[in-house]
Amino acid sequence: MEQKPPTAAIESAHHQRRLPLDDTRDFDDADRGFIAALTPCVVRAADGRIVWDNDAYSFLIGDAPPSVHPSLWRQSTLTAKQGLYEVVPGIYQVRGLDISNISFVEGDSGVIVIDPLVCTEVAAAALTLYRTHRGDRRVVAVIYTHSHVDHFGGVLGVTSQAEVDDGKVAVLAPAGFTEHAVQENVYAGTAMLRRATYMYGTPLARGPQGHVGCGLGQGPSTGEVALILPTIDIQSTGESHVIDGVQIEFQMAPGTEAPAEMHFYFPRFGALCMAENATHNLHNLLTLRGALVRDPHAWAGYLTEAIDAFADRTDVVFASHHWPTWGRDRILEFMSLQRDLYAYLHDQTLRLLNQGHTGTEIAEMLELPPALQNAWHTHGYYGSVSHNVKAIYQRYMGWFDGNPGRLWPHPPEALAARYVDAIGGVGPVVELAQQAYADGDFRWAATLLDHAVFADGTHAAARTLYADTLEQLAYGAENATWRNFFLCGAAELRDGNFGTVGQVSSPAVLAQLSPEQIFDVFAISVNGPRAWQLDVALDVSFADVGANYRVTLRNGVLVHRKISADAVTADVTVRLDTKARLLAVTAGDFTSPGLEVSGDQQVLQAFLGVLDRPDPAFNIVTP
Repeated sequence: MEQKPPTAAIESAHHQRRLPLDDTRDFDDADRGFIAALTPCVVRAADGRIVWDNDAYSFLIGDAPPSVHPSLWRQSTLTAKQGLYEVVPGIYQVRGLDISNISFVEGDSGVIVIDPLVCTEVAAAALTLYRTHRGDRRVVAVIYTHSHVDHFGGVLGVTSQAEVDDGKVAVLAPAGFTEHAVQENVYAGTAMLRRATYMYGTPLARGPQGHVGCGLGQGPSTGEVALILPTIDIQSTGESHVIDGVQIEFQMAPGTEAPAEMHFYFPRFGALCMAENATHNLHNLLTLRGALVRDPHAWAGYLTEAIDAFADRTDVVFASHHWPTWGRDRILEFMSLQRDLYAYLHDQTLRLLNQGHTGTEIAEMLELPPALQNAWHTHGYYGSVSHNVKAIYQRYMGWFDGNPGRLWPHPPEALAARYVDAIGGVGPVVELAQQAYADGDFRWAATLLDHAVFADGTHAAARTLYADTLEQLAYGAENATWRNFFLCGAAELRDGNFGTVGQVSSPAVLAQLSPEQIFDVFAISVNGPRAWQLDVALDVSFADVGANYRVTLRNGVLVHRKISADAVTADVTVRLDTKARLLAVTAGDFTSPGLEVSGDQQVLQAFLGVLDRPDPAFNIVTP
């Protein structure tokens, strides 16, 4: 089925937008310091597969078409700019080679790399571009600003595990980095990545009626993801290190945009890196792919702390996304407005929830003050006022809004069937939705059609109109991730489930799991009802970490604890040369070298038999 053009209601809404169009400073800043572009800006894996294609966004020129919110078109035009840029002499960024930036800080003899992007291939291409124009400086350190994959996954493109092990390259990260980096990519990784496929619009065609970006950047690359563990954990604000002659002053910012995050200042360059806590958009307090709810109160507090500690000696602020801001007056304005943005959302949501309003109601009520509305960098291209307010409500009050009638609703399919039956069947529901569509009330049309499709997922007219409706919502969205969600929903209604695009957990990340984390993964994989009658114990010994564990499974609950090497043995013992070998065992490989199983192997088979595999292609927009 073909896409539909924007309706008159969407075009009219675009024409009525009130935007600060006279403020064009972002275009000057985004172009400032430009040295060279990567031409063509297409990066391939070793097997020839394209893992990054920024040239696909060449259509982002001129005025916004009616199929894209004009504010989002402007943002995408800015984030699609790519190449090597000088931030100040001695600090350089490659932008537009991934959803994030990679930065290079020149020391006395080498270069410090900040945030090596999502994958090996794009990080290597960025380093090559830098060296082509700045010389073949050796990498002396890598800094991970925080624990999200777009800030560490490409590390093998700029260094190697051997160079780190030999002490040639230091790896710095905030305390707690490894735990959070691994947990986020493994524990709920399958569900998050399936939803991230929607959020980032990975399968969508690039173009004015399709994918135009993600607000934070164009999108994530899709190559090899790796992880080298930090050699230096930054523990406290005020901590200072000298790397290759360059002094770095650190500020901890945990629980903000990531559970483990930090800012840092370079006195030599008068430059402040704000990680992902002060970028040119409103960020997420609860990302649509799923995550722990972030703390806007702490976020605002750390921005105030950064202003007090660094602003009066900072000439440029740069971040892990978007373009820098220069000049102390503008830096103070930028950081203060960013701080006020998160503080206002937090404080006003709390004020209104204490007056009895629910998260859904507050999201419709809350309006930003004029100063925040008139600054481009506070617009909701990635996060939104709507879903951030609901996240704050969830953080404090949970999922339940207090109304007993909403305490125990039917699940979506059962609820849909009852609603549709009450209205008179799917046909009348579709008729009501068609009228709402004609009236430009696409939100109501989507609600009706959601019920229609969940009551009868094969109803062709309901699916077609639902896809058309989601498409119109996409055309009207300023928020890039909302647009991508709407368009992906429309695509699956028309063409079927496209599954998950990308790798759930790379072998390199899985290899960094601690034994305890591996057992946690097993625990959340146990099919409880199938395991109700099992009562088994097994011992697992890891030669590489010199540790032994007793694992029990009873009442569908897996418990693990460390034991001494001379403890009484369990029903079955599994001895492994490496942690990674255990993952092979769970996949059914009992013949790999470095594996020894003794005792009752039927116990091991029974244990493995109740572990479920996650489904990377579960339905979202259909039942």
